[in-house]
Amino acid sequence: MKQLNKLQSIIYLLGGIIMVAGAGFYAFLLIQPIACWLMLVGSIAFALMQSRQRYFGTSLTIRRLCKIMSLAGCGFILAGFFMVEDSYHFLRPLFAGSLDSYDSYVNIFHHNWVILLLISAIIEMYTTHRISYELKKESEVQEPKKS
Repeated sequence: MKQLNKLQSIIYLLGGIIMVAGAGFYAFLLIQPIACWLMLVGSIAFALMQSRQRYFGTSLTIRRLCKIMSLAGCGFILAGFFMVEDSYHFLRPLFAGSLDSYDSYVNIFHHNWVILLLISAIIEMYTTHRISYELKKESEVQEPKKS
């Protein structure tokens, strides 16, 4: 895996911290109008820096896991967008034509950022551990142990 440089690593770490802080503040009803933007900005920074880590090897498993990890990054960003929509209701006028469309709006956006965040976090944890395991296994194959 291509390692991030020092600045990219700092942005990656800060993005993750800001994303978690924003989600925590929002979930515990603290400064929600600001927390949703923190979540969105943090998730964008986290996902962009994560996408900068490239795998140049030949293992199809690691390539597949990296693609799945990028899906989790998109899920984090989408959860941030849903959180912003849950706070500011930017799209509500588009659905306000009838009771059925408003019901659809509530079913789509109302607190569903939690589900997206949970699914993305589980995928992120799984792929992180599997990639680490696969890279370790790959390095052991390349450097056989001397007896």
